[in-house]
Amino acid sequence: MTRKKILLVDHDVEQGAVVSRSLEEEGYELVTASDAPSALEKLAGNSCDLVISEMVLPRMDGVDLLRKMRELGLPQPVVMVTAHASVHQAVEAMKLGALDVILKPLKTGIIKAILGMIPRGRCPSVKEGPEKRHAIITRNRMMEELLDQARDIAGSRASVFIHGESGTGKELLARYIHQHSNRKDQPFVAVNCAALPETLLESEIMGHERGAFTGAVAAKKGKFELAHGGSLLLDEISEMAFPLQSKLLRVLQEKEVDRIGGTRPIPVDVRVMATTNRDTEKLLGQGSFREDLYFRLNVIPFHLPPLRERKDDIPLLVGFFVEKYNRQEQRSVKGLTDEAVDCLVEMPWRGNVRELENMLARAVLLSKGERIEKKDLFLDHQRPAGIGSSSLPTFTTVSLKEIEKKTIFHALDRTNGNRTHAAEILGISVRTLRNKLNEYREKMHAA
Repeated sequence: MTRKKILLVDHDVEQGAVVSRSLEEEGYELVTASDAPSALEKLAGNSCDLVISEMVLPRMDGVDLLRKMRELGLPQPVVMVTAHASVHQAVEAMKLGALDVILKPLKTGIIKAILGMIPRGRCPSVKEGPEKRHAIITRNRMMEELLDQARDIAGSRASVFIHGESGTGKELLARYIHQHSNRKDQPFVAVNCAALPETLLESEIMGHERGAFTGAVAAKKGKFELAHGGSLLLDEISEMAFPLQSKLLRVLQEKEVDRIGGTRPIPVDVRVMATTNRDTEKLLGQGSFREDLYFRLNVIPFHLPPLRERKDDIPLLVGFFVEKYNRQEQRSVKGLTDEAVDCLVEMPWRGNVRELENMLARAVLLSKGERIEKKDLFLDHQRPAGIGSSSLPTFTTVSLKEIEKKTIFHALDRTNGNRTHAAEILGISVRTLRNKLNEYREKMHAA
């Protein structure tokens, strides 16, 4: 039978020894962390039944730890212990769901009483549901500041423009803003502007009436109408055709939408957010993106840093994804070896967090031991020559066009032909990838 685990968050070594002895006697396994960031990392990667946390901790106190756990959807019950808690801290901890606030020192009888607070049955390490599915996992100071700003502006109606490379979590940030707004109980609707041709995209966003065009056998609400009262995310808006941009601008200005083939405008109340992985200043200079639309959307701008600029998050993300795919694939991988984690930290991550997740999902499935080793992270044809090298193949003297072609087909091979994921890894739009493949196909037929 698997023993229940207790996480003790305390930098007091003597206190830890007392708790450890008491738990061993009661048949529990003790996991320790000296501070809140370490505790979050261990909670993301391990099943745990109870957290016992010191109130006074370096960098982040016990109340902040509990608050962060709830934001991340970590549901473990928490007991706070302290030698001198203020009434305000104790009240705040209880408001956040702490089971109790107990004065130190912890003696055997008190520890037994704490163990009696553990709910019957094993407590899952990760909460299921939309909040957890769309959680942003971080302990990076730059990301923490960005999330603070996101919470500050969540209640406004102002448009948000999120910039960042593919795979950095732009949609996650948009959902985070929605979940912290007063619209959180209303719809969150997302549309990928790069995935559809211009004619279909207009119908998808604006909606259409029956008979508006061939195949329109019934009226259809557009994304603006479906998002009424909530939030609408226009993902990769820089891929939207120029003529449709002007129609979108009118919707934002007038707060009403005209269905294709419609005879009257339909009022909509929508908080609009948009994302792009491209250089908008360059697009504005080229004239491919409307300046007035840019200013309408860019009221509150955010820039998501790439994973290579927040490498301190990689161990935390590793634990989170291993736990996620353990549950999803019914595996029992305990984590990664230190060598494997060091290898991941040194990689360039052009596909960012999404690339890391895909790699760990595969590693959890392929690993034959308790811990994922460095060799488990790569398929044979992807294995890098050195830790600092990328996972792309090396080439002899060939043209840049040939390198580009080989790189594109290598990305498609890595994603089993999934063009959307391949484009994300390559850092280009799906439309650009489609055009490149058409170009290669035409040259092959001409040869």
